[in-house]
Amino acid sequence: MSHRIRPAARLCLPIVLAVSSLCASAQEAPVAATSPAPAAAVPLYPLIAERSKAIEQKVIDWRRDIHQHPELGNQEKRTAALVAAHLKALGYEVREGVAVTGVVATLRGARPGPVVALRADMDALPVKEQVDVPFASKARAQWGFANVDVMHACGHDGHVAILMGVAEVLASMKAQLPGTVKLIFQPAEEKLPNAEIGGARRMLAEGAFDAPVPDAVFGLHLVSALNTGQIGYKPGPITASSDTFKVSVKGSQTHGSQPWSGVDPIVLGSQIVLGFQTIASRQVNVTKEPSVLSVGTFNAGTRYNIIPDAVEMSGTLRTYDNEMRQFIIKRMGETASHIAQSGGGTAEVRFEADGYAPTVNDAALTAKMVPSLQRVPGAQPIVIPKGTGGEDFSFFAQKAPGLFVMIGATPVGRDASKAEPNHSPRFFVDEASLLVGVRTLSQLTVDYMAGAQR
Repeated sequence: MSHRIRPAARLCLPIVLAVSSLCASAQEAPVAATSPAPAAAVPLYPLIAERSKAIEQKVIDWRRDIHQHPELGNQEKRTAALVAAHLKALGYEVREGVAVTGVVATLRGARPGPVVALRADMDALPVKEQVDVPFASKARAQWGFANVDVMHACGHDGHVAILMGVAEVLASMKAQLPGTVKLIFQPAEEKLPNAEIGGARRMLAEGAFDAPVPDAVFGLHLVSALNTGQIGYKPGPITASSDTFKVSVKGSQTHGSQPWSGVDPIVLGSQIVLGFQTIASRQVNVTKEPSVLSVGTFNAGTRYNIIPDAVEMSGTLRTYDNEMRQFIIKRMGETASHIAQSGGGTAEVRFEADGYAPTVNDAALTAKMVPSLQRVPGAQPIVIPKGTGGEDFSFFAQKAPGLFVMIGATPVGRDASKAEPNHSPRFFVDEASLLVGVRTLSQLTVDYMAGAQR
């Protein structure tokens, strides 16, 4: 769902969770791990705990630096340079400039084993910061045709810092790793102006998952809807697809006092809006997965007594099932066209090419890795409901079994249900959550690699 704070926020793709339903529906995971720890991984657990704690302040410093210097999608040159320099110093094989500013790095363990991909997104949002911290952003940048304020209002600064920390932890145990780590530092998760294709899809098109090909991919997202220490997860869909559509309705202009002399596109457009709602409520199996179809803009006319020639509308479609997504898209085109024809007009529905698929956690992988989440020091894994925000991690998870988790970022003792949501100019990250993130990705990586050695 979108919390539109200011007009520029319409350009963004939120990963906002439904706070009230999340807090009401979250379930604590069983305290005891459901399967024994992989024997080859157990000696590495103290190293994960100790080495992640030892670099905690470095991770915090990286996050503050990136936060103070945010960059929009495909403009993350400073961030990417910081990441690449760090990874090269650690001995990773580093490829830069993937999908404009993306960084792909590979660490080959001393022993053979599976390939694990870890992803962090790097871009900020066109939002003016309202958080009173010494490292608050004062940055501005060009976004489309506008010069905008820029802020890390969705936690991507934390994601980059976390993965930089994970890179250091895993590099320090390279001699004990039974497998290969592939790090994906991705630009443009929040989409680009003018429906340009970027981010995960462009990274994949430019070989981010090639040679070596990942056997699994893990990702995380900082969210204010959970408290620090909580790790939210669920098998199956965890975030929705995100599609932008536009509708053009053509009529015939005439005087408002004699509508019979023309074709009123405002009436036709209004009927189309209502017709769209019957697709979600009457034409798809609501017991399978929910869907959201919302018209957000409706523009027509210039004067009170003139029936205009045309109506332009736009909106968003959110689904959790690709088959349902394609069915709704098809029915929207048919519904709009037939309603318009019934009144003597025409209508066309156009979907932007930059839409995101739903992020679906692989059920078998999730079940396998829940015990690993339970082993993260100082953390509490909980089952959460799916959210209506979108994430292009979905495309990585289509290429390899994926697990995407939510890391709580609201300080313990504060009511997370009342915290400012992601994409708010007042979005706040408890920096203690960064250590949880480092340990989570490190634990998942080590356990997955060692588990394949059974």
